[in-house]
Amino acid sequence: MPAGEELARLRAWTAVPAPRFVGGNRVELLEGGDALFPAMCAAIAAAEHEVWLATYIFHDDAAAQRVADALRVAAARGVAVHVVVDGFGTIATLGRVRALFAGSAVRLEIFRPLDRWYAWLQPGQLRRLHQKLCACDESVGFVGGINIIDDRNDLNHGSTDAPRLDFAVQVRGPLAQSVQTAARAMWARAHLSRAWREEVRVLARSATPVNEAMTLLRQLRGAAVLPEEGDTSPMRAAFVVRDNLRQRRAIERSYVEAIRRARRRVDLAVPYFYPGRVFRRALRQAARRGVRVRLLLQGKVDYRIAALAARALYAELQGHGVRIFEYTPAFLHAKVALVDDDWATVGSSNIDPLSLLLNLEANVVVRDADFARTLAERFEAAFAVSQEVVGAPRTSGWRGWLQRAAVAWIANVYLRVAGITGRY
Repeated sequence: MPAGEELARLRAWTAVPAPRFVGGNRVELLEGGDALFPAMCAAIAAAEHEVWLATYIFHDDAAAQRVADALRVAAARGVAVHVVVDGFGTIATLGRVRALFAGSAVRLEIFRPLDRWYAWLQPGQLRRLHQKLCACDESVGFVGGINIIDDRNDLNHGSTDAPRLDFAVQVRGPLAQSVQTAARAMWARAHLSRAWREEVRVLARSATPVNEAMTLLRQLRGAAVLPEEGDTSPMRAAFVVRDNLRQRRAIERSYVEAIRRARRRVDLAVPYFYPGRVFRRALRQAARRGVRVRLLLQGKVDYRIAALAARALYAELQGHGVRIFEYTPAFLHAKVALVDDDWATVGSSNIDPLSLLLNLEANVVVRDADFARTLAERFEAAFAVSQEVVGAPRTSGWRGWLQRAAVAWIANVYLRVAGITGRY
């Protein structure tokens, strides 16, 4: 293939979609893997041309094997099936995942693998693929916080009786194309990093290698947020990606802008909560102007340092009228929010430095009253079985100062190692 054609292929496959609201979509809320995996397998079974799947964790339990079976069967009948998994998130089962697809036509790639000891020393390894995406034929896409693992299987705590509280959405309509473009870009980036010598040779053979390289870099960066255009009929939705180049804070901005516009309510559910100053200020200001602001956070803790970080902020937020609930029936893994009656988001992004500044994330933002009403019902059900934190102890003494300082120091050291500078 001529160098020019190869470069065109690289650009097409590594471009990240620009976030914009488009209408004419059907967006369905799915609760847990029990709802997501059958819908995903059905879409894979119906695919005629392409399937793209990107995930942080791909396990080998029964639920994951059913998804793997669907992917293998699709590939066997001639569908182009591409899967990319994160090298850290799937590190415990990577050998078994490779075995799941061995001998099949599924093209598996590993995003930033950790199969060499020196790989751990590279700062870029802290920036992980945390998206959970699946797209079939540009007609149906899945976006959310659910990994390819049974909801009752916890990697750190073993089997649980109750499933994790987690959500995803199924998207049909114009937005599904953006989901496929993003999943394809993640697979292509993993492939390029593995075969970078070949791609460098492609650039070198081009007539203007420097210009071609810069053009490819711009394509990798993606585009800025664009205004709403085209069909504005229900359901209007936007696919928002957090990248490490041009769209570094796109998801955080979408949250903050919605919270600043809130007039009635802000409900936010997330397992890992340690927002920066701008995000906290938006929550405080919303509560002070009379908006009902409720946070649904972990009550059943999986990582103690994450719980410590969140609880270090309780008194500050409660002092301005923010209500905090801890979900205790099971592990909380949902990353969803609802603002007023027509703004909702579901995705992979936590509200902490890793998700907002480092990891590759993807959320869907929906502007639709019916969808918001459905999510509101799920929120109310979760709040009903949660414990409200009343009167969190004020951390004004030296012990509180030490706790806040330790959390802030750990977060800042981690960010510095990853190459992030400035105040969070």
